[in-house]
Amino acid sequence: MNTPPFEPKIIGFLCNWCSYAGADKAGAAQLNYPPNVGTIRVMCTGRIDPQFVLKAFAEGADGVVVLGCHPGDCHYKEQNYRMIQRHRLTVKFLEQFGIPADRCRLDFVSAAEGEKFARVIRETVEAVRALGPMPKLPPPPDGGQGVDRSDRSDGSDRSDHHQECSCCH
Repeated sequence: MNTPPFEPKIIGFLCNWCSYAGADKAGAAQLNYPPNVGTIRVMCTGRIDPQFVLKAFAEGADGVVVLGCHPGDCHYKEQNYRMIQRHRLTVKFLEQFGIPADRCRLDFVSAAEGEKFARVIRETVEAVRALGPMPKLPPPPDGGQGVDRSDRSDGSDRSDHHQECSCCH
């Protein structure tokens, strides 16, 4: 019996202003790239919490790709520099859970770079495919319930925060 080849499931966090538009340009140009990446549009990659990446892995992703504006071109000033720092910390954080750094890629794609978007996706899928399936992570100590945000000191429940990725709901 032949088993089908491993096809990785990858979650992509894409900046609304640059990388998401780059993905749109790649699609409009009918550029060829694998369909393995499910995208989550974020207003800025500087807002991506390392817990979002860990949650993607905990929910079955084999890899994560974060694509933002080029350094110096962020619509929110220096937030993509913040993402570079967070990515370094995120990789160290993931390694504590036994997740190799190669499973979480950070790159920069502008709205005009449809070809680069397609290339980065192809490279990411191939790299994760070579690593094989992601082993199951142990459940979090809170049983997967997440953080109780109902008693925030500012009185908000942050229900308006990241509607598309539903990280706080």
